[in-house]
Amino acid sequence: MNHPASYKNRRVVVLGMAKSGFSVASLFCRYGANVVVNDKKDRDQCPEADELERLGATVICGGHPDDLITPDTALLVKNPGIPYRVPPVAKAAELGVETVTEIEVAYHLSPAPIIGITGSNAKTTTTTWVGQLLEAAGMNPIVAGNIGRPLCDAAQEAAADNWLVAELSSFQLKGTASFRPRVAALLNIAETHLDYHGDMDDYIASKIKLFANQTEGDWAVLNWDDPVCRQVAQSVRSQVLPFSIRERLERGLFAEPPYPADGAALEAEGHAPVRTIVWRDGRGGETTLLREDELGVPGAHNTANAIAAAAICIAAGVSPEQLSGPMRSLRAVEHRLEFVRERNGVKYYNDSKATNWAATAIALRSFRGGVVLIAGGLDRGSDYMELLPVLRERAKALVALGETRGKLARVAELAGLAAIKIVEPEKDAESTLRKAVREAALLAEPGDTVLLSPSCASWDMFASYEERGRIFKDSAHNL
Repeated sequence: MNHPASYKNRRVVVLGMAKSGFSVASLFCRYGANVVVNDKKDRDQCPEADELERLGATVICGGHPDDLITPDTALLVKNPGIPYRVPPVAKAAELGVETVTEIEVAYHLSPAPIIGITGSNAKTTTTTWVGQLLEAAGMNPIVAGNIGRPLCDAAQEAAADNWLVAELSSFQLKGTASFRPRVAALLNIAETHLDYHGDMDDYIASKIKLFANQTEGDWAVLNWDDPVCRQVAQSVRSQVLPFSIRERLERGLFAEPPYPADGAALEAEGHAPVRTIVWRDGRGGETTLLREDELGVPGAHNTANAIAAAAICIAAGVSPEQLSGPMRSLRAVEHRLEFVRERNGVKYYNDSKATNWAATAIALRSFRGGVVLIAGGLDRGSDYMELLPVLRERAKALVALGETRGKLARVAELAGLAAIKIVEPEKDAESTLRKAVREAALLAEPGDTVLLSPSCASWDMFASYEERGRIFKDSAHNL
């Protein structure tokens, strides 16, 4: 696509309203396009409809009409979560109508350089921390994207001396064409969203579109502990800046001494060494940024997140010395291994954002005592057998709920957990989760941790992982 101004008096269809749909439709209205906004929800569920009509858009709610995509449609901008198999998107492909997501539009609009951050896990934490570190360095960041604020809104606010820091999902990246971030970061890859992508090949291909248009003057920040990220390094045209918690690097950021390859085994035994975060510039220079225990957030994964955030900032031009102080102020982001309370010697943690098995495994390895795990949610086809070794190593009990409760209980049984409780659906989702918290509290003893880390998306029961996390926290506080 081209700059939004080039679509004046041309038909632009926006599929799906919500935040990003409203943002992009409003934008094209201001540039004089003939905007048609379509949402399958009924009109009374689309509060943005009246305002869009005042701006000049045609709004169609309650389904997708057959004539929505016409031969004279110049552009289709779809909500990232809408599958490519739905009729309007398939019709656009048949007619050769370009289909993009909102971040492609924002790229053409933004005068500021963009930092794009993606990965199966830790996107929001890393994006948040990058924004905080850049702010401390005087780099004028604007944080947006999948983190909650439409990138188009941020792009319209940005000036040339800003940095747009964008959390990007595979859904968003799949719908890009010329999107080119100045700094692109791939944090990790794990099996997830197969119901949308169909297979891992499409999922990975969507993720690595982040690097497709970069040039030699751009940066690719890659997790050297992830085999997919290492493969990406072979094909990108941009400069590669690696980070690691398991390997000493000649150039990049790493933990010293490295974590063992089997996860955090030394920490489990109570023999954790004093680690530092180290930068090497590849020319013999080395800088120690800070000790790991100064970060103020638990777990090897948070050390990796902090290292990733620092590496992204270095790629954007921040000196390593500028990062040491601000990194000491980093704290956990809501719903991401968030401490909730302590009751009767039992600590409660909210990790509702853990929507795949890899995120739950990371969370479990962050605790040394017995863990009573609350898990379960939308069934996307995984068998969760990857959780078996970490359940055996770290969990003392499982409370399972949601569509995947039976699968998770089976894995826990194979792992040898003595206590497994399946919570059947109550009158509503909130009541079910509150019951799960009560059951977990009964299983926990002083020194234990009750951990909500579902391994699944929330949509079988809740509108979002945020809603799930908030109900968990309220339940824990009201035990």
